[in-house]
Amino acid sequence: MIRLSDIAHGRSGDKGNHANIAVIAYTQAGYDWLRDHLTAELVSIYFAPMKPSRVQRFEAPNVWGLNFLLNDILAGGASRSLRIDTQGKTLALTLLQMEIGVPASIEAMKRPFTT
Repeated sequence: MIRLSDIAHGRSGDKGNHANIAVIAYTQAGYDWLRDHLTAELVSIYFAPMKPSRVQRFEAPNVWGLNFLLNDILAGGASRSLRIDTQGKTLALTLLQMEIGVPASIEAMKRPFTT
């Protein structure tokens, strides 16, 4: 098993009572895998304990990214929520901890390092 963070990075934040999570692959091969496997349904199941009412996925192939909108996940939003993370800033890091099976082409998906 590996974590999503081995093939992608992310960023998240609030949109009122909703949260936005961008997952950006390090490589084209990683994006292709994410597009085929990281579905709105899977993200909805992963965040089920936080009770999002709906999860939508949007593709951004020009930046090798997927953007997820999680409706009603912030329990009222920044000014009303009693959650520790009222603005959803840690949700991307949480999603990047998701364990996934090792894809066959993992080496082509890892972050390229330069020296």
